[in-house]
Amino acid sequence: MSQDLKETNELIQQRIEKIKNLKEKGVDPYPIRFFPDSDSASLIEMYSKTPSGPEKKFLLGGRLHSKRVMGKASFAHLKDKSGVIQLYATRDDLGEENYTLFKSLDLGDLIGIEGYLFQTQKGETTLHLTSVTLLAKCVRPLPVVKEKDGVIYDAFADVEQRYRMRYVDLVVNDNVRETFITRSRIVSEIRNFLTSEGFLEVETPMMQPIAGGAAARPFVTHHNTLDMQLFLRIAPELYLKRLIVGGLDRVFELNRNFRNEGISTKHNPEFTMMEAYMAYGDMGKMLELTEKLITTVAQKICGTLKIKYGNDLVDLSPPWRRVKYVDIIKEYSGIDFSQVKTLEEAKEKASSVKVDAGKCTSIWKVADEVFSEKAEPNLIQPVFVTDYPKELSPLAKSNPENPGYVERFEPYIVGREIGNAFSELNDPFDQKERFEDQVKQREAGDDEAFMMDEDYIRALEYGMPPTGGLGIGIDRLVMLLTNSQSIRDTILFPLMRPE
Repeated sequence: MSQDLKETNELIQQRIEKIKNLKEKGVDPYPIRFFPDSDSASLIEMYSKTPSGPEKKFLLGGRLHSKRVMGKASFAHLKDKSGVIQLYATRDDLGEENYTLFKSLDLGDLIGIEGYLFQTQKGETTLHLTSVTLLAKCVRPLPVVKEKDGVIYDAFADVEQRYRMRYVDLVVNDNVRETFITRSRIVSEIRNFLTSEGFLEVETPMMQPIAGGAAARPFVTHHNTLDMQLFLRIAPELYLKRLIVGGLDRVFELNRNFRNEGISTKHNPEFTMMEAYMAYGDMGKMLELTEKLITTVAQKICGTLKIKYGNDLVDLSPPWRRVKYVDIIKEYSGIDFSQVKTLEEAKEKASSVKVDAGKCTSIWKVADEVFSEKAEPNLIQPVFVTDYPKELSPLAKSNPENPGYVERFEPYIVGREIGNAFSELNDPFDQKERFEDQVKQREAGDDEAFMMDEDYIRALEYGMPPTGGLGIGIDRLVMLLTNSQSIRDTILFPLMRPE
């Protein structure tokens, strides 16, 4: 057993003994209720404007952040949701029993306090305690900053442990709390924006009989009563377009999706998307909507459209650059895939730029490998990549002037895809042919290819107006607006291996 672990176990036992002693004295270390009427930040601000005396008392609840005992008087700090405030406790004011309790408190204990405000000689606004109540014992010591061999380090810097024990991470790392508060604000601003644009928020099934709406490997489950296989949603797209058929002309959903794929700084198997569909819209309308949505949200959250991300300064000011898919690949690799005639030639050209496309089964899948490795990492400033190959876009409408390509775009910022949008395919006969082609690819071993969805074809046969569709990855947008380098820094409880 390491020395650190031994010390931790000893501290835990000491704190358990304190709980036993309190119970023996008739004190409940986990009382049923306590109602604060203030928070630290508002009290400090209020006192700076209108000082009050002992006649005005306040109730606060939070964690004991520090403590310095000096005989009959002690100083401490309380940390609550809004910040930190200094406490001053004396035996004369609290009484012998309550002051003894105060001195026995450990860092991290949740306490309820009552007191009045004053200012110390050093000018710090402080709460002079008149009572203190233990609300919940912190049995396990919180990580603290320690010094070892002359080096100061964070005892909770282990990233895996931070993700695994997010509840502790939130307690000790203020910047983590701020990230998730900002995430909530981002989601609210997206809702506000779309609602103001006339979109209706809806909900669609998370368990689906057919995994559709995206090229991804699904999670599989089973419903016992119906004795049927179900898939966790990989995308809500096909259900949302059924609503367009039904006459709900503008709909959106903030949805949880589940894809049985790898984990990286850009991927988590469970993630959040916003998908929106506009009847009588097209790729162009969705491009305008995307640019307006992201810039509006960024301005409200960051207060500027020039935001720092890592070592880059990203300028979100519209209009963003537009460039065709084949042109951006050519720009960064020198390969013009529109002129490639055979799969063998495509693989040779990919190999010439050190891209391994050996497992690819078509020219455009080779092109997509080259795009991912050569172009994507360089797309730091916002850009709309447009005009994707038809083969890579089984739900998008073909370009009338060039049927081999579709009306589709993806916005890229800081080397990452932020979303996906296109003019939706509404021809049931064309859609069925594309599904059939996807089924062939699936039978050939591509387990990310689409499945046949006969009910969706039937819905299109009732008629869907020309429609624009858009999906934006919420986690990746939060990464951008909070300067987070890993998607797991924006997800409260990312998927982890069991301990």
